[in-house]
Amino acid sequence: MINEREFLERARLDRQTLSIWIEEEWLIPARTADELAFTDMDLARANLIRDLKDNMGVNHEGLGVVLHLLDQMHALRRALAAALESARDRRPSSER
Repeated sequence: MINEREFLERARLDRQTLSIWIEEEWLIPARTADELAFTDMDLARANLIRDLKDNMGVNHEGLGVVLHLLDQMHALRRALAAALESARDRRPSSER
């Protein structure tokens, strides 16, 4: 887990931007008793958000749409992988 200070440094963000991204639910860090805790996945997502915004010109409203679609795509990929695994497990061993 990455603490907030380290996350801000590694993601090259300021606190205000981080607060906005959390409020928009573009990032959803874990909460410990005292502070927020981030993962490497949160860091990768922050880098993606910054790239979409700064390098690809995606505006604030567009960021929410793009992130939502990416999240849906990843959820569908996980569901498809689980369905394929389940179907494979149901086949007789002679067909595997």
